[in-house]
Amino acid sequence: MGREFIPLFDDWAEFYEETVSGQDAEYKEVFEHYDKILQTVASKAKGTVLEFGVGTGNLTEKLIALGRVVYGIEPSKAMRKKTKARFMDLQLYDGDFINFPVLPGKVDSIVSTYAFHHLTDEEKDWAINLYSKLLDDNGKIIFADTAYVNDLDRQERHRIVKDKGFANLLSDLQTEYYTTLEVLEKLFEKNGFQVTFEKMNSYVWLMEAVKVNKN
Repeated sequence: MGREFIPLFDDWAEFYEETVSGQDAEYKEVFEHYDKILQTVASKAKGTVLEFGVGTGNLTEKLIALGRVVYGIEPSKAMRKKTKARFMDLQLYDGDFINFPVLPGKVDSIVSTYAFHHLTDEEKDWAINLYSKLLDDNGKIIFADTAYVNDLDRQERHRIVKDKGFANLLSDLQTEYYTTLEVLEKLFEKNGFQVTFEKMNSYVWLMEAVKVNKN
């Protein structure tokens, strides 16, 4: 469920903002256009929004600025503490992509950035199926995360990172559950969504999935 990464995020909470702002050379390209990516995800969300992997609240801030009602889910206690300090009234819960409390209201959109790769492909399938039950027809999932076009793209990206000597980034890419657009398209369509993809930087793709009316 991605909870095996909680200690990493508890440690990362103190310097997360430095990383996403491009100060870490290894991860600079991963977080290129970070603000634009978050703003794009927020602008595509409608109504009441369920946000997974809130982190320190950067996407949350943009959602609130657009007048969205937000339910936040974050497994890291350290990250939740950071976010709660920024947004005292935010409905923020301990949970993950699959295990989270029953929400007090209906959800129109589900969003996340830089987090869905913490699930295996099997868990991604499980999660998307769960979201299909939470959302009404035309409800939306808007995720932005690192993904590969296909396995050849994966191999080439790993080669590039290795040639640059980015050992930490390469380890992350090889250890965590980054998947392909081919797999993601199948998972979304299997669970009743039409999905489109837009490349946001060398690593990150915007995934916009709309629940299809089957009637």
